[in-house]
Amino acid sequence: MSPLMSLRRLHDGLPPAFSRLWFASAVSSLGDGVYLVALPLFAVSLTPDPFALSLVTAASLLPWLLFGLLGGALVDRWDRRRTMWISDLARTALLSALVAATALGAVDLQLLIAVAFLLGIGQIFFDTASSAYLPQLLDRDLTSLRRANTLKQGAQTATNEFAGPPLGGLLFALGRAIPLAFDALSFLLSGLLIRTLPAQPVAPAKERRSLWSDAREGAAYVFGNRVLLGLALRFAVGNLAFAGGEAVLVLFAHRTLHIGNSGYGLLLATQAVGGLAGTALAGLLGARMKTGHALTVTAAVEAAAQLGLGVSSGPLTAGLAMAVCSAAMSATMVLVPSVSQAIVPAHLTGRVSATNRMLGVGAAPVGAVLGGWLATAAGLRAPFVAGAFVLAAMTVLVAVLTSADRIEAALEKARDETAPADLPAA
Repeated sequence: MSPLMSLRRLHDGLPPAFSRLWFASAVSSLGDGVYLVALPLFAVSLTPDPFALSLVTAASLLPWLLFGLLGGALVDRWDRRRTMWISDLARTALLSALVAATALGAVDLQLLIAVAFLLGIGQIFFDTASSAYLPQLLDRDLTSLRRANTLKQGAQTATNEFAGPPLGGLLFALGRAIPLAFDALSFLLSGLLIRTLPAQPVAPAKERRSLWSDAREGAAYVFGNRVLLGLALRFAVGNLAFAGGEAVLVLFAHRTLHIGNSGYGLLLATQAVGGLAGTALAGLLGARMKTGHALTVTAAVEAAAQLGLGVSSGPLTAGLAMAVCSAAMSATMVLVPSVSQAIVPAHLTGRVSATNRMLGVGAAPVGAVLGGWLATAAGLRAPFVAGAFVLAAMTVLVAVLTSADRIEAALEKARDETAPADLPAA
């Protein structure tokens, strides 16, 4: 079966609004793939210091740790569609300002860190609203959610990891401001598309409470549910390990693998090959084995692949390790959100999603700073090797907290129980 036919089969039965949401996500992911390469290359042009580079990566992720819970509480109070398109337009304006500053020669490392931080705040509102909007649109049906997340993850892999990185390297070679302008345009197009989506009802507040009380309710729901806590910790521990290597990957590519800027973009693009395969295999894993077993397998593969990257001697072996790791990560990115979205009541989806992302993404700045310190103290291979041991520990954690029996029991409970606080069908 051709890839086009496979896409059509996955789209069958999903509402037309999802197609617009999917296309907006693909457009925005392409811009993010360009930005993913342009940001570290821009930072390297300002400073060669590994620790300073890690601060740029940490700044883009730190907002989740600081404001993630409050952002989730606000999303559960606001119209989620409106939150998404306003966030896109705000990021368009921010990147446009950075393009202007670059053209004027007024950019330094401090400004780049500040912009990365503000873009991270915009991502909080967009990603949380998107995660809450999708299960509401699909009535929390696990099969539909798995198909929708497969399509979204596939589009993100193809654009963010395959097309975006080499395009970003090429555009950066033409001018530092060009990839930033491209990303700004992608946010603009995404925002205009999302504005055409149907609005979803907002849960009426039972009583007037503080924003912090609402945020704590979402966090308490995650920490009181072993499956949700295990799924959240899966991303937290994983991001802690991966961010340490990603923070110095550009230097690892230049100094250890001896490849240039264009080669760096191609190295990142190898992730897309494995990512697309992992996305396609996610449905097969879900059908052939229970989700808990599949998550344990992917965790073990990630640990082995990260170790392979750390000891690689050339770009070919490094690219192979990154492709294998990306396959396991992509399968996980389909399976985990589908389970979470299926078992969380609709009136809590924004806050639960924000709690999950706060734990997951909030660990990344810590990993990025530790990776920069390790690279400075022990060499550029050290963050990858240390990350592999952290991922091995995560495999044990996944096997215990998100076992197959626990996940199946949580799904069965969500199907059986009635939730009066859930939102009415759109």
